[in-house]
Amino acid sequence: MHIGLDDTDSPRKGCTTYIAALLVEKLLKLKVEFIDYPNLIRLNPNVPWKTRGNGALCLRIKFNENVEDLIKETVINTVEEHADLEFKGTDPGIVFFKKAKIPREIKDFSKMAITGIVKLEEALKLLRRFKGEALGFKKCRGIIGGLAAVGENLRGDYTYEILVYRTPENYGSKRRVDEKSIIEMDEKTRPYTFNNFDPEKRRVIITPRGPDPVLFGIRGENPEILKKAFEMVKIYEPVERWVIFRTNQGTDAHLKHVEDLSQIKPYSPVIAKGKVAVEPRIIPRRHVVFSIEDGKARVDCAAYEPTGSLRKAAMKLIKGDYVEVYGSVRSPSKNNPLTINLEKIRVLKLASKIVYRNPKCPKCGKRLKSMGKNKGLRCEKCGLRFKNLKKVEVKVKREIKRGLYITSPRSQRHLTKPLRRYGMEKKSAHIKLIDDWHFP
Repeated sequence: MHIGLDDTDSPRKGCTTYIAALLVEKLLKLKVEFIDYPNLIRLNPNVPWKTRGNGALCLRIKFNENVEDLIKETVINTVEEHADLEFKGTDPGIVFFKKAKIPREIKDFSKMAITGIVKLEEALKLLRRFKGEALGFKKCRGIIGGLAAVGENLRGDYTYEILVYRTPENYGSKRRVDEKSIIEMDEKTRPYTFNNFDPEKRRVIITPRGPDPVLFGIRGENPEILKKAFEMVKIYEPVERWVIFRTNQGTDAHLKHVEDLSQIKPYSPVIAKGKVAVEPRIIPRRHVVFSIEDGKARVDCAAYEPTGSLRKAAMKLIKGDYVEVYGSVRSPSKNNPLTINLEKIRVLKLASKIVYRNPKCPKCGKRLKSMGKNKGLRCEKCGLRFKNLKKVEVKVKREIKRGLYITSPRSQRHLTKPLRRYGMEKKSAHIKLIDDWHFP
């Protein structure tokens, strides 16, 4: 059985991964066999109704038929107990899917939920067609994510995350974890873990800041390295539980190539190519905006101040540069056109940067100085004067090179593939659960 869950949390409390962690313990007591690590599937990060990271969960198990009803009852009761049902925007959904092989149509639905926008009606239609079961609360929007998590069985690139949870009495307080030990852990486990620490701001980024149950989470390439990394972190508060998840985080799974800029739609994460048509400019709050075009359309691209190194790279672009941009499309408003909120820029071709300068002295080679408007030029070294010489074109060395530029770790989305992972992508899934992949 594949059990999908989504939309149980709110900005004020809760976490769907925590409900999944609770279910790991409860379902094991019913003698089920997990056939995969719990799957944490990040969906389209650009949908306007998401909560924080827009993550859906799927538990994949084998079980004895005589406990099927008890399994479903346990899942439903756990969601009812821990979901923030009183919050207006929380609309949980649970999906039970019993086929051993996931149908192609459900896989396609999942892909669309990660790269675009899907509707509840589409999810319900697929559940009826393939005899799945679903339970929704309130507006039932969580059924969409639940089915999407079922359909994304991570047969391409994937990573892992160990999530460590606090005891309830510490919810909302500052997380008591030794930052120096996290920096040392990052140094000792690289490149097999990622996004532990932002070197630009000297900031630890594995600890969230909200009131949710997560103490910290470490992301990496395999379960073994995560266990080692976990053991290196010095923790100064009680740990209630921890679980290793398999996930699409850090894979760029949300980004979808578009053939030309006219195909770009609001809320879609895209990869698009174009020539810089309007040079970068700084807007209020130190954000950088420039425009690209491809002959069919023109679109703005924005590198926001927190993107750090990406913002600095964007500022060095000039008109005529040919680039590939990666990011999520912000819906146009009255004052703002269609805009790609940048996650990455790949500079494919650099335009020549030409400036006009005074010529050099024919005798000594020193750059000539102006004597005033329409008064000609003179050499300060030789004393020679020239009345009819004009400024000459000079090709300036660019401050940016061809290559890939990524937003700083502190502002990377869950799905954004960091530089550390390039060359480490997985092509297929080889799942073997290690002995201790959860506690308790």
